[in-house]
Amino acid sequence: MTGSPALQPVDPRVVQQVLDGRWAHVRQDARDQLGTAEYAVVHGESMAEARARVTGLAAKLAATGQVGLAFPAAYGGSDDAGGSVAAIEMLAFADLSLMVKAGVQWGLFGGAVQALGNARQHEAYLPAILSFDLPGCFAMTETGHGSDVQQLRTTATYDPATQTFDLHTPHAAARKDYIGNAAQDGRMAVVFAQLVTQGQGRGVHAFLVPIRDADGSPAPGVTIGDDGSKAGLLGVDNGRLGFDHVTVPRDMLLDRYGQVAPDGTYSSSIENETRRFFTMLGTLVRGRVSVGGSASSAAKVALEIAVRYGDVRRQFAAPGEDREVVVNDYLVHQRKLLPALARTYALAFAQEELICTMHDVLSAPEPADESVQRELESRAAGLKAAQTWHATATVQLCREACGGAGYLAENRLPGLRADVDVFTTFEGDNTVLMQLVAKGLLTGYRDAFGSLDGWGRAQFVADQVRETVLERTAARGLIQRLVDAVPGRDEEVSVLDRGWQLRAFEDREQHVLDGAVKRLRKNAATKRDRPFDVFNDVQDHVLAAAQAHVDRIVLEAFVAGIERTPDAAAKALLGRVCDLYALTTIEAEKGWFLQHGRLTPARAKTLTSVVNDLLRELRPHMRTLVDAFGTPEAWLNAALLDEEPVRQAEMAAHDAALRRAGDEPQQAATATDLAVAPAQ
Repeated sequence: MTGSPALQPVDPRVVQQVLDGRWAHVRQDARDQLGTAEYAVVHGESMAEARARVTGLAAKLAATGQVGLAFPAAYGGSDDAGGSVAAIEMLAFADLSLMVKAGVQWGLFGGAVQALGNARQHEAYLPAILSFDLPGCFAMTETGHGSDVQQLRTTATYDPATQTFDLHTPHAAARKDYIGNAAQDGRMAVVFAQLVTQGQGRGVHAFLVPIRDADGSPAPGVTIGDDGSKAGLLGVDNGRLGFDHVTVPRDMLLDRYGQVAPDGTYSSSIENETRRFFTMLGTLVRGRVSVGGSASSAAKVALEIAVRYGDVRRQFAAPGEDREVVVNDYLVHQRKLLPALARTYALAFAQEELICTMHDVLSAPEPADESVQRELESRAAGLKAAQTWHATATVQLCREACGGAGYLAENRLPGLRADVDVFTTFEGDNTVLMQLVAKGLLTGYRDAFGSLDGWGRAQFVADQVRETVLERTAARGLIQRLVDAVPGRDEEVSVLDRGWQLRAFEDREQHVLDGAVKRLRKNAATKRDRPFDVFNDVQDHVLAAAQAHVDRIVLEAFVAGIERTPDAAAKALLGRVCDLYALTTIEAEKGWFLQHGRLTPARAKTLTSVVNDLLRELRPHMRTLVDAFGTPEAWLNAALLDEEPVRQAEMAAHDAALRRAGDEPQQAATATDLAVAPAQ
């Protein structure tokens, strides 16, 4: 770009090392152990074939050491929560069904036993869970309650005479639904139910419940159904569970946060029921972190397929030329792929920061401060939503970028699109998760209301919402110095100035949040008798504040990641990718920035022009950026990539023929002159 040193070629392995981050050794171990066609998705399978294959691979995974990293060393694990997320993300490159199957077994089912159970339960069940000798389920969601899990209808009523719980599904809407491993393989489930003892409800608790006997038949009182054919994830046996007064021994209550004595007396170290419930869920945050990161793995696969195909696919010849232009040389094609690639990189750095925080919180010898735990949960919620929405959009974009070839099952993208679609729903509906983020931003409100149902029922008090102070993410000192260095007048600063970009994101977040607070205060004063309307009428505004917050923390994480990049050429390349993420995010929100006087019309045009310049500058590095994902070739499993060598040979032969004829082959960089730039 004008006034900037030209980007130098970069070895993709250098960038890969930066992306792989703190758990590079885990990621490389996955490539080395599992990077074969055996673990890749198989196109055209029936549901039965996919389930059998994935179940078999899950059993093999148990012996690799890849799936038990988070568990205690005493039971064959490594006490490495962060490593376990990295390992799951790697499985997602190969096959999302296998990733989900492993996530259910060792993340949700095994993770719940580990996080919520006691030492006796660990001793009795964790070894068999790790070895896959005890396949299990995580039975929380009900047909009638998916997001509002605090209001589950399944009950577990304690009888002191028998020292057992009576587990019961009172009606059809209370059955457990969409439960992974339930339809075919699961033998035991962690079942979440309303605990009732001594005639008093104690809130949602988790129970270990056998659902099948040794020969695979449903256990007495347990009804098992199959959810059947789904849009994707054919290898995951999702099913339904119902309980008709099933007897559960007292010692099968996972009782870390709530204990029932033989006489039925209930005790807990956390007196408040709502706080106890969210503390319990907070220990299971690893699943949400894994889902977001795995969705990003799917986006990376799609981008690698589309970028590599775009480097050899040709369409339309330039005037006066007899050779068609490589589609990646068209600016409009770059406008599709490169901003998505930039956002994928930004989210990768944010995910790395999140995994590090999660690992440090979960591995600490003492429980984290409640504010730290809540911040972790909020960050996990926001990034899960951001990454899954991005993956869904990116896979579709890449499907279109590959034209008709992208619609063929053999080229991976249709199946990838079907598999990743549900990621926006499970482990928390994205819109509900963004409400959780927004709730955390409203300081004071978080302390006043302990549950998301406060959005609908709790009485709002105006003075409980106060002004907020932006909390910095990684590299706090660096971020602050960059922001402080920006002059007061935007017109004096290049849109490529990192401090200006950071300040623009920060200013948008603060302004939108301030506006939401003012509207809440106004509603609280005028609608005191209608508490639902106090929140419902402002829901769009607080969700916009949450989105602005997520955008800001992602940018700050990207800046921090660049700062710790040791190689100068890689650092410069990542810096340009970060520019593209920042400016395309601002460009997408151009209406807000213009409406609120943060951009003048002239500066908005300049911003679009700079984005186009960035696309041209990054064009020669597209292949480097996708190669840096480090995806084993066998995992990509797209037939169109098998044509690469043939197409490249044809290109080389054509260039050689032109040289013999005395003409120079057309340079890729000049093809962007043919593309139509967005209207200024």
